[in-house]
Formats: sequence, structure tokens, C-alpha cells
Amino acid sequence: MEKCLLFLVVLVLGLGPITGGWGQSERVQEAPWRIHTLFSVECQNYFDWQTVGLMHSFKKARQPGPITRLLSCTEEEKRSYRGMELAPTLEVPSMSRHPRTGDWYPAINKPAGIVHWLNHSKDAQNVDWVVILDADMIIRGPIIPWELGAEKGRPVAAYYGYLIGCDNILAQLHTKHPEICDKVGGLLAMHIDDLRALAPMWLSKTEEVREDRAHWMTNITGDIYSKGWISEMYGYSFGAAEVGLRHKINDNLMIYPGYIPREGVEPILMHYGLPFHIGNWSFSKLDHHEDDVVYDCGRLFPEPPYPREIKAMEADPNRRRALFLNIECINILNEGLLLQHATRGCPKPKWSKYLSLLRSKTFADLTRPKFPTPDTLQTKEDELQPQVSDEPGKPHPKIHTVFSTECTPYFDWQTVGLIHSFHTSGQPGNITRLLSCTDEDLKNYKGRDLAPTHYVPSMSQHPLTGDWYPAINKPAAVLHWLNHVNVDAEFIVILDADMIMRGPITPWEFNAALGRPVSTPYDYLIGCHNELAKLHTRNPEACDKVGGVIIMHIDDLRKFALLWLHKTEEVRADTAHYAKNITGDIYESGWISEMYGYSFGAAELNLRHIINSEILIYPGYVPQPGVKYRVFHYGLEFRVGNWSFDKANWRTVDVVNKCWSKFPDPPDPSMLGRTDENTLQRDLLSIECAKTLNKALLLHHERRNCSDPTSLSTSNQETSGEVTLSRKFGKSDTVLKNDSKESSKDSKESLDDSKESLKDSKELLDDSKESSEDSQKPSKDSKESSNDSKISSLSAVTNQTFSSFRFWIVYLWIFGILGFLAVMYTMLSGRRGHRKRGKNYKHNRRPSYSGYVDTYGHDRLLRNAESS
Repeated sequence: MEKCLLFLVVLVLGLGPITGGWGQSERVQEAPWRIHTLFSVECQNYFDWQTVGLMHSFKKARQPGPITRLLSCTEEEKRSYRGMELAPTLEVPSMSRHPRTGDWYPAINKPAGIVHWLNHSKDAQNVDWVVILDADMIIRGPIIPWELGAEKGRPVAAYYGYLIGCDNILAQLHTKHPEICDKVGGLLAMHIDDLRALAPMWLSKTEEVREDRAHWMTNITGDIYSKGWISEMYGYSFGAAEVGLRHKINDNLMIYPGYIPREGVEPILMHYGLPFHIGNWSFSKLDHHEDDVVYDCGRLFPEPPYPREIKAMEADPNRRRALFLNIECINILNEGLLLQHATRGCPKPKWSKYLSLLRSKTFADLTRPKFPTPDTLQTKEDELQPQVSDEPGKPHPKIHTVFSTECTPYFDWQTVGLIHSFHTSGQPGNITRLLSCTDEDLKNYKGRDLAPTHYVPSMSQHPLTGDWYPAINKPAAVLHWLNHVNVDAEFIVILDADMIMRGPITPWEFNAALGRPVSTPYDYLIGCHNELAKLHTRNPEACDKVGGVIIMHIDDLRKFALLWLHKTEEVRADTAHYAKNITGDIYESGWISEMYGYSFGAAELNLRHIINSEILIYPGYVPQPGVKYRVFHYGLEFRVGNWSFDKANWRTVDVVNKCWSKFPDPPDPSMLGRTDENTLQRDLLSIECAKTLNKALLLHHERRNCSDPTSLSTSNQETSGEVTLSRKFGKSDTVLKNDSKESSKDSKESLDDSKESLKDSKELLDDSKESSEDSQKPSKDSKESSNDSKISSLSAVTNQTFSSFRFWIVYLWIFGILGFLAVMYTMLSGRRGHRKRGKNYKHNRRPSYSGYVDTYGHDRLLRNAESS
């Protein structure tokens, strides 16, 4: 009977995750490409505590893919080395003492270790992208190369501005291409093929610079010690120049604790290579060169100030944010040491206020994975050097991408999709959202941080005619941007918000030039070939039926933008020619007046377009074989089988500000039929478009620190002494179980600890509340604003409501079954107990207390006590 009850409980619990909305099973995703993270160390206590910190942050940040420590040790060092289990490790022959020159230079182990890994590790044969870090780093969020803009041949790296040797005689001596020497280091994210080409040259150039003692001086290398200690960094830069690698240089992704982050930037990596301090407290890694803190049970680095102390000492919000990053760095190091001590079997440390903070849910929430903001992803390539063209010595022109939106939920989710695809497409240059809003709309608008934005006065209601025509905001916004921003780009790429980028759109690939813009065909603009063009332009023969994607030289755009706006107003006012047979507008409402405004304005200036049909495709259209379309334009409804998507149905549904909202998932590609190749390719593109939109929304919700949608099922698991954390990428769940060896003595100590913690609970809660002030909070749902679209969005709202209702019905059913089983079990147990008492059996009951520690060291007993 008991076995049957147990089977039923397992069966019922197993149904939970399957039926619950966007649950854990859906959030576990495979990375589209394989990533491997590497870092190099030596057999020393100094690198062991750094390894503990990096490995702990690697897991906490949910970095996708495996990680390998490249451990360089001599045979003598290995005999006494204690840290072999600290990380997945590949042992590398030490080159600290150079085998040929006898030079003592341990930094050379980094390129030597990577060469060894490429030649001897099976992992190197099963990877697409490699992230290379230093040991003295803390990862704050996933480092995903293609999302940071990395491409094959274009690695992403952090900026090392002090490598002045790239700009002087040192580069001229050590590379044939000094003009493409990049001052980079620290964070490196590159394609495996690039690393294979670079690694041997990295090692060789390191040896070469190290031997060039005549040029070690500070004024040549920037090395303040003039000891050639940064030869390995120059080895990297010179080696990359030799093989023709140009980097996308980012000065925002990585920060040194002690530095003040730029406003709007969210660093995803901390490099504690320099000393930093807060008031009288300070930390320098060099002070712990021989520190065996990893192996000394219960010992941590000196605790930093508490959040409320930082708030009291610094009023400036940006400086205060920098101080919070300082304490985050050292607190994660100490949290990693606590878990490492527990792994080694150290006794449980005595309760303290600081340990309670590290184990608190508030600290766990504040240190959840961070994601780069649009400002974080801005690179220095526009500031530092032009891109290199295929023609030697001729740089590519600078590009800037713009798109126009309004202050509505409808444009917000489109913005999220376009910005995400911009960063994954490899599009060069920056992007700007032209946001047209009334002052009233702007007061309540929640989407200011969705994209780099230029604010534009709304012309939806025309200031002169009163005509309601929001499409006019596009030319008006472009004109406003040109008149109010110092644009230094040579070519401008203009897109619509309802687009997804699949690859770069560049003037050099599509042959745009001054006087020769590039665009995509809009064949339905029949007014270019009839009386409409003759009425509205002096050059009707120059009218091109184009739109969607526009690549135009900045000088052409400056002359053209005002005409674009004026011609839009002119066509919009010509209500006598709204007819379908004249305009091609199936609604005969003048809604495509802005498109004619573009074509007629260009014709006025005799701008003849290069019309390219291989840039853009509408999902639902059959693609041309072999064409790599760069843009999805999901302006029309498209469907795959019984599934469909129409952007108009989501006009007033706020999927951006409601945590974990998304669009209905398209069918799985494996379910598609294979009989018709055209239909298959059409449906695959449609699925790709929808999945990209949902991926963008998922990453957006994670950046907003939305609460874990699997928290309900996780809490059920916790009651059984087990927590399962799903990783965003891969299927490597981490399970932490209660220690079954806890004795009743430990249980009593846990109870005593919880009582002692309650004495200081008020003070601790004050700290926790203050420390969480800077964390992001989920926004409330936006109110619906447009009555004319309520019908189109009703089905989407109903589906969401039904999904939520079904979720609770299923879980109420589960708990009802569990309650019934519990009653049955109690009755059966009572009968057995009754029989035993009839035989003078005495039942003694003694209270039992046991503590539970979850993945980040939270004392569950303490939490329960505090909540009560």
C-alpha cells in the first residue's frame, strides 16, 4: 500500500513542470553554437583562491558551455600541490622558466597553455567559440560571443588603453601590420578558427617582445615597471595583427573594482587586478600572494562595509553604484570560499551578521546574472580605428542604423526584437531609436531603456491640419535627428521597427554610393507609374518603387529628409487620389502616403536606387534558392500549419513589461513535412523569425531580473531537501542535497544559530532593503491605450488568461491529491499505532530540527524563522 502511495505522489509531482506555462523545461535551451571558457593559472595558493572565485562566479552567472583551467606546474610543484580538484583542469608543461633562454617569465604560460589545449584537448575539437579570461576575474553574467557582436575574423575584446606600444616604434619592430594593432586584453571572445591561427603567433610574439630588452622602457611600452612584464599582452596584439584579426573593442563589458561605471552601462565582468578601497577598508590581490585561505577552514577575506554604510557615505548615485560593485566583488569571493570550505568537509562556521548577509535571499537576488544593456554593447571601433575593407589600405566608411517608433507597447516589443537581432547580426556601427512621443505619453512611458534613443516631438496629430497620421513620424524623426545630432557616420541604414536582422547590411557589400542609395522593391507602389507621380514630382521617370530597408549616404540624406517629409504631407493631403487603382493601397485610406513621400522626394533630387531583392523577405514568402536574406519584415500575417502570427493582434498587449510574456511558440522544425522543398524553406524562415522574437523577449525579461518562473516547482523540491537550478544554456542542472550525516547536535546548533540571528534581524533587514534599492524591479503592466485595436488583441489576452488559469487549476488538483494521500497515510499509520498501543507500546515523540543550505548557502531554518 505504501509503495502504491509513493508511486502516485511521484506521478502527480511529475505532472507539474509539464503543464505550467513557460516553465523550466522551456527555459532550458541549447546554445546555437558551442562555447568553451579558458583561463590560465599556476600551482600556487595565489591562483587557487582566484580559481575558487572565478569558478563560483562562472556557475552563478550561468555561463554556457564548459570551462577549463590551464594549469602550468613543474613536476616538483605538483608533488605538494593541493588544488587539483578546484576546477576542470588540463595540465600544461610549465614555461615559467623558458626552456631555451632560461628567462623567468610566468606570464608566457597563458599563450603556451592555449597552444597546448588546442593541440592536446578533445574539447578543442568540439567547440565553435572560445572565451578567454584571467583568473583574477568575477563573471557577473553570461558572456556569449555572438551576442556581444563577435564574428569570425572579428573577435570582441576589452580595451587596454595603456598598451601604447601599438602606436609607436614597438609595433613597427614586431609586426608587419602596425596599422591594425589593437590595444586589447582581459576579456577575449573569438571563433575557434581565429584562435587556431592566432595562438602560435601569440606565443612566438610574446617570446620576441620579451627578448627585446632595449624597448622595455615605460615611454615605449606603457609598463610602469619597465620590466617587460606585459610582453605577453603585446604578444597577443602583435600576433593578432600578424594574422589580420581586427577586434571589436569594448570598454564597457569589463570593469576594475574601484572604477566608476558609465551611466547606463551594466558590466558583466569584474577584473580585480588593481587595489580598491571603501573608506578605511581596502583589498589588493597582491596582499594575498601566499595566502592559503582556500585550505584554512572558516577564514575569509576581510568583510567589506555593509550596504547601508555605503549609502550613508556616498550621495552621488553613480559613485555609490561603483562602491556596490566593489563589495559585490569581494562578497562573491567570500561566498565562493564558504562553499569551497564546505566541500572540503570543514565544520560549519559560527553564525555572524556577515555570514547571514551572504546566505540571505536578498544577496542571492542582488547577485543574479546580469545582462549587458544597449549602452554596454557600444564598441570603440568608431572612435579608435576605421574598419578594414577588402582593398588594402582603404578603410570602410562608418555606418549608423536608425529606426522610428512611438511610445506604445506595440512598438516596444518590436524594439526589443530589432535591438536583439542588431547585436547578433554583426551589423557594424551604432543604432539609434527615433522615439516620437507627446509630452503626456512620455510621462508614463516605461520603455526608455530599451534602446539608444533620440527623442522626437510627435507628429501623429499634425500640428497644422490636425490629421491623425502616425506614419509621418518616420520622415519627421529622421529630419529631427539630422538637425539635432552630430552624426559622424558616412552612410545611414534606415529600417522599420517590425524587422529582424539576420546579417549585416553594409554599403560596401550592396554597392551604395553618394547619389546611389540602395533599397528593396515595393512593387505595389503603382503610383510611381501613373498620374500620382506626375502630380507630385517634377521627375516622375525617376520614381522608384522602393522601401523597407534604405542605405543612403549622409550627404544625400541631409538634402533629401526635408523633401521626404514635405512630399508625405502633400500626398496625404491629396485625398482625391486615395483610390486603390491609383495608389495600390487596398484600404484606400492614404495610409501609405509616407512611402510615396519617400519615392517622390527621392525623385525630386534624381536619386536613383540600386534595387536589391536579396536583402529583405517577408515571413510566409517562398525564398529564392541560395539567397541569404539579411532582414525579416514581419509586416504581414504568416502561418505554419495551424500556427500563425500577425503583429496587429499584439497592438495593445504589453509583452515587454509583463514578466516572461512571449508570443505563441511556432511548431518545431522537426515536425515539418519534407515533400515540398519550397514550402519547407518558407516555413523554416517563418519559424526562425518567431523564435528570434521570443528569444529577444526572454533575454529582455532576464535583464529585468524577473523572478524565476520555476520558483513554484522549485519550492516543492526544497521541501524534500533538494534544489534544482536550470541553466539558461545546456542541460547541466546543479543539485544540492542536505547533508545526511548531520547529527542531532548539529541540529541543535542550527536552532541556536537561528535564535541568535533573530536578535539582529532588524538590522540585517535594513541592510538588505538598502542594498536592493539599486536592483531592477519588474514593471507593472501597461494600460491599454488604443480602443480601435481591442478586438484584434482580445484573442491574445484570452490565451494568456486561460494559460494562467489552467496553471492554477492543475496545481490545485495536485495539492488536493496530495492532501487526500496524506489523510489516507495518516489513517493507516493510526491503525498500526493503535494496535501497538494495545500491546503496552509507548510512543515517545521528540522534536527534531535540521538546517538546510541551498545553492548559494542560504540557511533555510533562518529564513523560516525570519518569515515567522
